[in-house]
This record gives sequence, C-alpha cells and structure tokens, in this order.
Amino acid sequence: QVQRVESGGGLVQAGGSLRLSCPVSPRTASADAVGWFRQAPGKERKFVAAISWSRRTTNYIDSVKGRFTISRDQNTVYLQMNSLKPEDTAVYYCNIGPSIATIPHRVFGSWGQGTQVTVSS
Repeated sequence: QVQRVESGGGLVQAGGSLRLSCPVSPRTASADAVGWFRQAPGKERKFVAAISWSRRTTNYIDSVKGRFTISRDQNTVYLQMNSLKPEDTAVYYCNIGPSIATIPHRVFGSWGQGTQVTVSS
C-alpha cells in the first residue's frame, strides 16, 4: 500500500490560512475518492472533506463548510483552509477511498505521518 506524505501544516493565529498538500498518484484502481481527515489531541481521527476522482463532487463536514476547500490536480490533493479556528487544531491526514459517499468510513491506503496544524487564539 502506498503511504501518503502530507505537508503544509504549521502554526497560525485564529483567522489565518494554510494549504495542505498530499500526493495521490498513482491512482488505485478501485479508488474513486480522496479525502482529508484530522485527529485532535486525545480524540479519534475523523473525516473532514473529500473530492471524487472526477473532481465533480465534494463533501465537507458542517464545521468546515465555507472555510475549507478541497481540490485535486493530476498528482496532488489540496486542502485550502481559511478562517482557521483553534478547534481546527489537529494532525491532518489524507487517504483514498471507494467513493465520496463511503470514504468517511472506509479508506484503502495506509495512513501517513500526517501534518500538524495548530491554531492559536
């Protein structure tokens, strides 16, 4: 399994922005979605956003709608994060899944090391 390598995290003040990146090529034949997940200290890893491989469909959790934007080019998936809040502090991971509907609950790839996002108040 391909291990993802996430990058772009850092320390920002509330209201700031960060852009996360994660290579996604080569595509796994059965994967039709790419997603971002996050794990806050002491909590389980949770789904944040996903984009279909065709790039026609996206899916976000309610708490990031209007602030985060997921996108993908041929080789990389991005997460543009604006208006960051302290509650967005977490380690962020990317992974692939079978569909945009199921990726919140099922992924194919190995988890990478993630990239730390810390938002100060």
